[in-house]
Amino acid sequence: MINIILPVDFGSSTNTLVDAAIRFAKDMNGKICIIHVAPTDIGFAIGDMGFQYFPEMEQNEIKQELSILNEIETKIKAQGLECEHILRQGNAKETILDYADSKKAEYIVMGSHGRSGIYDVFVGSLTKDLTKNSHIPVLVIPCH
Repeated sequence: MINIILPVDFGSSTNTLVDAAIRFAKDMNGKICIIHVAPTDIGFAIGDMGFQYFPEMEQNEIKQELSILNEIETKIKAQGLECEHILRQGNAKETILDYADSKKAEYIVMGSHGRSGIYDVFVGSLTKDLTKNSHIPVLVIPCH
């Protein structure tokens, strides 16, 4: 059985991406390893007194994200596939690539929103970064 890394961001295309990963994992006899990379600044807010840290805000956000990951894992397991999930904080590209290495993954399944050009100049594209820097194949699913 091969490990397939599935990074999710809980955006509008997450369901499309999960469904495509399920089909791919069934075809490849794979286990889906879901990863969500949360930003390191959860719980910080700016106000009159500058930046302030609210640990309860961070805990609530992480609890909510773990709940969503559990729902996705349950959906995948209901399709007869093996699945696990993890939530990490950090730089998304590096964290995903490190996780793929630790799982000895054969593939990373990512979504493409169809954005390009000026958007990538200012915002960047995680999918684009991963395809450039990954030593394992990245399957890009069109989600637009």
